Amino acid sequence: MSLPHGRHYPPATYHGTDGEVSAWMRRAGEPADLTFRGGGTCEYLATGDRTEGRFGLYRWSFGEVESGPDPHFHRSISEQFYVLSGEVRLFDGSDWTTARSGDFLHVPEGGVHGFRGGGHATMLLMFAPGGPREDYFETLARGEEMSEEQRAEFMVRHDTYWV
Repeated sequence: MSLPHGRHYPPATYHGTDGEVSAWMRRAGEPADLTFRGGGTCEYLATGDRTEGRFGLYRWSFGEVESGPDPHFHRSISEQFYVLSGEVRLFDGSDWTTARSGDFLHVPEGGVHGFRGGGHATMLLMFAPGGPREDYFETLARGEEMSEEQRAEFMVRHDTYWV
């Protein structure tokens, strides 16, 4: 049955009749999963492993000094940004725009984007489907030395293409 807007719900993935107890929660007071050298942090709210690959959701807190990736795109994942506090500069493929609390940016697969924040701004960062972004974040946070060839292979392995 088609709904008024013409879209349909996806096929059922749960086939039981009574529902089940399967929810989980991450409490607000839990420590960050990752701290970057510049003082920023990342909290793994819902990794792709926890969501069966449906999405990955992270709370990104910037340090005092502005940081963030230059313009790039992903071939297999979309990326969403929702600013919680402070100001975050978001690149939408055309221009850098200052986003503030409540602003949202959706970037589909192939969409050029970037972000920069400082002053302890915070945002939610979501990827869909939920690829293994944790290894990407953790490797960058460790500041591992890589040759140009190793870095290029690392970026391709993590679906990140710089423009």
